[in-house]
Amino acid sequence: MTTAADAGAADTRYPGATAAQPSVVELSSAPDRGEAAARAEALFEEAFGYAPDGVWSAPGRVNIIGEHVDYQDGLCLPMAISHRCFAAAARTPTDRVRLRSAQDDLVLELDARDLRPGAVEGWPAYVAGVLWALRPHISGVSTQGMDIMIDGQVPLGAGLSSSAALECAAGEAIEALLSLGTSPLERVRAAITAETDFAGASTGGLDQSASVLSRAGHALFLDCRDFSTRAVPWDLASQGLALLITDTRAEHSHVDGEYTARRADSEAAASVLGIDTLRDADVEQLDELLGRIQDEVVRRRARHVLTEIQRVKDFDALLAAGTVRENVSALGALLNASHDSLREDYEVTVEQLDVAVDAARAAGAHGARMTGGGFGGSTIALVEADQAQIVAEAIAAAFAEHGFTAPEFFLALPSEGAGQDR
Repeated sequence: MTTAADAGAADTRYPGATAAQPSVVELSSAPDRGEAAARAEALFEEAFGYAPDGVWSAPGRVNIIGEHVDYQDGLCLPMAISHRCFAAAARTPTDRVRLRSAQDDLVLELDARDLRPGAVEGWPAYVAGVLWALRPHISGVSTQGMDIMIDGQVPLGAGLSSSAALECAAGEAIEALLSLGTSPLERVRAAITAETDFAGASTGGLDQSASVLSRAGHALFLDCRDFSTRAVPWDLASQGLALLITDTRAEHSHVDGEYTARRADSEAAASVLGIDTLRDADVEQLDELLGRIQDEVVRRRARHVLTEIQRVKDFDALLAAGTVRENVSALGALLNASHDSLREDYEVTVEQLDVAVDAARAAGAHGARMTGGGFGGSTIALVEADQAQIVAEAIAAAFAEHGFTAPEFFLALPSEGAGQDR
């Protein structure tokens, strides 16, 4: 998903994330889910002195294609990854909420009845904000007190949406503890509200949707206009393919301002064209539409959004027509075109992102692109599974040649959305 919060994650240590370690050319994988849940349970007992009622978790995500279009009612194709944020929690007979994190020394206690935007700062806002956002469903609940221990395995600052994983894990725990009866989509909306209205970060909803609604072995086709979704087969492992994530570890700078500017440019383009959002434009009339936009920068921003939405449609059509293997070249070409558009028209890449993509393509990747908000973060490359190591080594060598901080690599498997673990 494209969010200022996610793009700027280097500035806020979400407990649903783990700081990147010095990298070697090694393909990392997420900890075993059962073992990670047991660890969260043990951490809860150590912090609070009794056993939790349960452990819930939600995954980070990677967006396969459909970048910087969510806030224009566009189409996206994210998938959940196996790196997750865990929330061990228990209900208490009070209105006190106590929050702890395995990744932070902060100890926070607050009264659930006093929750309001601006009352909580830092990572706890992404947990408390979900409880606040679920208030319309809490009527009749006598008390809202709970103890929550957060333990995360989503890499920090990599553009893999540690914030959404944190919100959605908290949402699953709160739903279960208070027996609210909310639907998955209602919990998605609560997580979005927590991030935008309570924590004060900008989000289009892609991250939270992927974190809650994804299915193992599938990507999630998401219509950002009405939040309708459907599962799309994306079982790479069975077809000898892999999705290589490269965390460039590039430092983010001026991210919030740049994100806001891109959003404003796309809104300006829609205004010039006399439509509510660029999703309403007829891409078959692309040249005529772009010719009506006099500002050259705004024109390029519009071209990215319009063509990116079409690329998602084309990607989806290919997956409906056959397997990933059968259409791997065409799918890779769409990934390449997406990155080129983000680099040239939307201007949200940085040198590390471009070097990683170029090196992956040169090393034999079928396609590669940046993923997430840009200005740092990660890239993805669709590769032959037995070539993933070679592609990673090529990227690492290119980074060393440019004097960049060594990147970190992950193999992403399309994983299950949020749920209870213990």
